[in-house]
Amino acid sequence: MSWKLSAVATRQAVETALDRRDEAIGWDESIVLTGFEVDPDQPDTWRLDAYLQTKPGKAHRAAINSLFDEPAPPILAEQLPDTDWVAESQKGVEPIRAGRFRVRTPDHKELGDADLTEFVIPAAQAFGTGQHETTAGCLQMLDIMHQQGLRPRSIADIGTGTGLLGFAALDLWRNAFVTASDIDPVCGPAVVYNCELNNLPLGTGHGEFAMLIADGMDDPALQARAPYDLLIANILAGPLIDMAYDFAEAVAPRGSILLAGLLERQERNVRAAYRRAGFRLHRRMVNGDWSILWLRRRFTG
Repeated sequence: MSWKLSAVATRQAVETALDRRDEAIGWDESIVLTGFEVDPDQPDTWRLDAYLQTKPGKAHRAAINSLFDEPAPPILAEQLPDTDWVAESQKGVEPIRAGRFRVRTPDHKELGDADLTEFVIPAAQAFGTGQHETTAGCLQMLDIMHQQGLRPRSIADIGTGTGLLGFAALDLWRNAFVTASDIDPVCGPAVVYNCELNNLPLGTGHGEFAMLIADGMDDPALQARAPYDLLIANILAGPLIDMAYDFAEAVAPRGSILLAGLLERQERNVRAAYRRAGFRLHRRMVNGDWSILWLRRRFTG
């Protein structure tokens, strides 16, 4: 029999919990998480559900508790019939449209619209299915960059998760070098699988997608492919601030950086850090509570 652990909290608390799960190192992949609004009349009340194939123990409860700030909400356990909860979780994830892109799970059909680029991303994978406002906002901003004439030849997607933003960049700039990385080892096979699912070529040449496991910019291959004309980093405000100078060293003069994962109230501090590192704001957008920033590196030569 399967089991479910549930916790009711605010929308922000549940979304933060999902973000923390996506960044957790060594997370038990047998625990499938979903978060959703409980009642349309109470949009700030959300529920986090964790599906397990075994009876939950103290370690499972501790893992869920670790995703919330103290005091963590009460966790209720429920025994369920035998079900493929990975597949069930995907059924509730509707396709999203962001710019020229449509992102869907394998359970939804392709529209066959020539004006759309569709990506198939299983919902129960690492962060970056397009459902989160930061990911959708980045897809929109990448489309805007292309419309405004940006033509990067070398692109990095740091903290790639499922690979989705790197996939979008490769679709927009099909002759570019695209290098993606993530600190979480589980993202490696997930991205490789998603490349195969979306018929994207793996490799290190023009028009190919390279995947690395790395902590920030700390990887010889990632450093060797610098400078980047476009660097994408959809992570969190704290790491973005910490890595501002590392990113500045990796971005070409007059190159672009796309930052996301920061709440609008965190934008001032992030922009200040990047201003000190030699970037200027080129364009911004807000999607929900989240800021998406397109910055350009100043030319100092």
